[in-house]
Amino acid sequence: MATGSSDPTGFTGFSDEAFAFYEGLQADNSKAYWTAHKETYERHVREPLAELCAELEEEFGAVKLFRPYRDIRFSKDKTPYKTHQGGHTSEGFYVQIDADGLMVAGGMYAPSPDQLRRYREAAASDIYGPELQAIVDDLRSAGLEIAGDRLKTRPRGTPADHPRLDLLRHRSLYAHEGWPADPWMETPEVVTRVRDSWRKLRPLIDWGQRHIGPAEVTR
Repeated sequence: MATGSSDPTGFTGFSDEAFAFYEGLQADNSKAYWTAHKETYERHVREPLAELCAELEEEFGAVKLFRPYRDIRFSKDKTPYKTHQGGHTSEGFYVQIDADGLMVAGGMYAPSPDQLRRYREAAASDIYGPELQAIVDDLRSAGLEIAGDRLKTRPRGTPADHPRLDLLRHRSLYAHEGWPADPWMETPEVVTRVRDSWRKLRPLIDWGQRHIGPAEVTR
């Protein structure tokens, strides 16, 4: 069984302990549980995820891992810990492990007002908009889910018959796919699957880099 940090050659997989850790945290999101299982988190979650990201860095850039602590200052939910561990690149590639398995994503997550304005200008354009539509259609055909926060109506000034009205409703736009915690996750096959998915997401990332600017991930 893989333990991640125990193998000096790099990422070897996620052990069952990683998923069991988050199952336990979902049931008991408390400082007592975290303190009792912090070594499990470090050894079976954070360290293997860092090793996975290191395997992908040459092609996709450095991945920054998020802190495991929730910001509860302005939240009604006062549970102190995130029930997942995620990481992202500066361009907008994302990877996450939780009790259910592994998820990867890419796109525009939390745009500033200026970024959202640039996105809608490009998506509405007869030059750049059809390219985005084709990218989104290709991702759907490849089995990825298109997601993001959307307006219920339409942006102000947008015609009701605009050919890309669905895309223009988006206030964030990303694609994602994931896998359950099956036995292959205990092997380096994880690297191949994440790499293949991020390659599929590359056209969406590149479109955003050209027309929106740097991605801002807030998960």
